[in-house]
Amino acid sequence: MGSLEPQVSSETQREAETISGGQIVAKMLKQEGIGHIFTISGGHIIDTYNGCIDEGIRIVDVRHEQVAAHAADAYARINGLGCAIVTAGPGTTDAVTGVANAFRAESPMLLIGGNGPLKQYRMGSLQELRHVDMMAPISKFASTVMTTERVGEMMGQAFREMYNGAPGPGFLEIPHDIMDGKVDAAKVRYPKNFRVRGADGSAVPEFLGDPKTVQQVAELIAGAERPVALFGTQLRTCRGHDALDRFARQFNVPIYVNGAARGSLPRAHPYNFMPSRKTAFDNADVILLAGTPLDFRMGYGRRLNSKAKIIILDMDYRNVGHNRDFDFGLVGNLRTVLNAMCEASKGDVSRRHDPFIKMLREDEEKAGSKNDKLIAANETPIHPVRLCHEINEFLLEDTVYIGDGGDIVTFSGSIVKPQKPGGWMDPGPLGTLGVGTGFAMASKLAQPERDVVVLFGDGSFGLTGFDFETMVRNKLPFVGVIGNNASWNQIRFGQERKYPGRGDVGNVLEDVRFDKFAEAMGGLGIRVTRPEDIRPALEKARASGRPALVDVVINREAYSSGTQNQTMYK
Repeated sequence: MGSLEPQVSSETQREAETISGGQIVAKMLKQEGIGHIFTISGGHIIDTYNGCIDEGIRIVDVRHEQVAAHAADAYARINGLGCAIVTAGPGTTDAVTGVANAFRAESPMLLIGGNGPLKQYRMGSLQELRHVDMMAPISKFASTVMTTERVGEMMGQAFREMYNGAPGPGFLEIPHDIMDGKVDAAKVRYPKNFRVRGADGSAVPEFLGDPKTVQQVAELIAGAERPVALFGTQLRTCRGHDALDRFARQFNVPIYVNGAARGSLPRAHPYNFMPSRKTAFDNADVILLAGTPLDFRMGYGRRLNSKAKIIILDMDYRNVGHNRDFDFGLVGNLRTVLNAMCEASKGDVSRRHDPFIKMLREDEEKAGSKNDKLIAANETPIHPVRLCHEINEFLLEDTVYIGDGGDIVTFSGSIVKPQKPGGWMDPGPLGTLGVGTGFAMASKLAQPERDVVVLFGDGSFGLTGFDFETMVRNKLPFVGVIGNNASWNQIRFGQERKYPGRGDVGNVLEDVRFDKFAEAMGGLGIRVTRPEDIRPALEKARASGRPALVDVVINREAYSSGTQNQTMYK
């Protein structure tokens, strides 16, 4: 009597022993903890979808590849790695802006792009371009995968280089015949221990600067009369908020933050400062700059007191001393170095810093009183300060606030205060408009339990806002607020200053009814024209449990101090 077991043909058995390039991609993504990819379908890449289905990775298809790249950028900031997969030619070029933004923001997202078959290299196949040449200047690693067997190995190499020093994006081009090609599964290598991590498994290893320099810096800060510290995005990269709290309390030092470091200290923390930053830098005798580049936001280092001792701490050696000489330089994990400084000090809080801290608190109170008058005025069109104040009051403890705009987000920078680490997201130093929808998408997918609020400029929303439909389709609730002044106001101000009477040229838009747009996409839309209606509209949007847009008409003639003080038009 024959066996009742089903008979497997030799052809089927051989099939089971082979694996495709797209399946290898998915296995590596799963191994590295990536649970979502962001993509638009294309013939060059669909084998990765087949692999992702097998590995349980969610495929999030968007409306524009720029949004896919922005979403992967945000996903990486939250989870340590992110991935977008796009087709060849225009699919990859559409994602360039997102990769460039991640590069300046030090965000470890991997872009995988298709291309024509290797066997048709330089023959003019459909959508063939030299993608690697384009991506090399804006990524930490860019390469073509030449054989299917090496797909996993090359992904491991990309991930490792993306975390070399300060993080950044990587790009892999996988030609069509490499992606669809099948090889003996036993010959495929999946690198596992291929990059150094922290002892607790964290993405960033705990590397420490020179111990002698750490000791000298600790002594310098403790012995100063007017020390001040500014921490940037790398603090969040290193998950250093607990170390920052310890450092601030032990050294009795006022703390300022920018970028993703916002929210690292609670709002009511005794050493959490914001509006008094200029006063602090003008009067400090010791300035610690940690994980923040001396770029245009810092006047390339020229806005610092020229008599102050300068300490620069960064994950990347290239950033230490860039644009400004320093007195002490440290390269290391910010969390590790801060804890080492605390260990190196005697542990006594330096009371000699108290008068300086008192002066800065008084400066902060003065700045707050100026805003209080604008908030209480109840003027229409609504003043941007009033809108930002209402948003700040609306934030929950776990809210992720995302800023996507020009002048309106500049207003928010001195008013909106997230309450927890990871509570602030913005494009970063490239200043890319249009990140908001992709950032919101990734935030809700990577951490669905957290509330998400996005402040858009009306111009920036128009760049990538059609992916609001993707949020609706994927049932990702968030509160979007549009500061609608029907203009590119940050540029409009400078253009008018430089060319009087011609500021509106190229800078004035139509008053779009974004509330109607939201409704047409299947979400909730609310129009607000009076200041007293802002908070009820925000509450209604959150309570709806749907993607929502609150379209707030704001005063076009109100400009932030940051916009008024920009130097390029003076």
